[in-house]
Amino acid sequence: MADTKLMRALRGEAQDVPPAWMMRQAGRYLPEYKATRAKAGDFLSLCYTPDLAAEVTLQPIRRFGFDAAILFADILLVPQALGMDLWFVTGEGPRLEPVDDHRKAALLKPAEDVHETLSPVYETVKILARELPRDVPLIGFAGAPWTVATYMIAGKGTPDQGPAHAFKDGDTAAFEMLMARVTDATIEYLSAQVEAGAQVVKVFDSWAGSLTGDDFTRYCLEPAKKITAALKARHPDLPVIVFPRGAGERYVGFHEATGADCVAIDQDTDSAWAAANVQTGGCVQGNLSPKHMVTGGQALIDETLRVREAFRGGPHVFNLGHGITPDADPDNVALMLETLRG
Repeated sequence: MADTKLMRALRGEAQDVPPAWMMRQAGRYLPEYKATRAKAGDFLSLCYTPDLAAEVTLQPIRRFGFDAAILFADILLVPQALGMDLWFVTGEGPRLEPVDDHRKAALLKPAEDVHETLSPVYETVKILARELPRDVPLIGFAGAPWTVATYMIAGKGTPDQGPAHAFKDGDTAAFEMLMARVTDATIEYLSAQVEAGAQVVKVFDSWAGSLTGDDFTRYCLEPAKKITAALKARHPDLPVIVFPRGAGERYVGFHEATGADCVAIDQDTDSAWAAANVQTGGCVQGNLSPKHMVTGGQALIDETLRVREAFRGGPHVFNLGHGITPDADPDNVALMLETLRG
């Protein structure tokens, strides 16, 4: 794996044609995914059935030939492993029994107890370690503590993460106890993925942009630093990608502050600015807008080339600025890759 395009980029090597993969590349825009999901019966059954989870991870590799695979799972499996009830409402998304006071936070399981629930995920990783092409690294992943905590506190996704901010400001001690538990569980979870065969890990902080001032440092940057340091202590050669979505100018210095090998940036960040101010610290991942996977055409071609050229001077992993959406056209994915590599 050391000489694969992804690993070379994560080591800091600039390449004329960067490695490419997509966030949520195994997902609802693919007809073969929909067929496998129907076979599983429901989303959580798909996540916890290793053969089927491995199958949907492999599908975009077979169809498109991406330079990396990302494990099919969900960021809310960790709260479930910590003892929370988790279910999915069709058309509305995940639901959890809210952890919105000190007592409920104290009842969460110890971090080292998550493995029993998450063991099917590790079996999925083992299958993929055997079945993926030898030049396609497997990326394991988890949600960042702040993002996961926003769902745990509200019991669902929210537009402004308001319940989590209210809990953070109203009972800081209970909130920080919750954050510490999720951080430790995330380390355990990602480390077990690596032991099972993942070669890279990524930490998704999808709601980092809602943190301001010192809160960004305390609840986004510091947990990313702790997770990265702990994983590298256990697995010294492990590359770590972090994604503080919406960080804006706070992307600057994020490599150095966290020890991460690669910082992913969102589509609202100017690529030329990121090349001048963020890529100087290490590998950058991103940042084509997911809308182009829906609309396609000449705009997709032009934007793919623009992003590639913006980051040509340093290490770069080509990706979207967030996950591909269910209404994306697979033909546009193929066009993006043809353009990037052609």
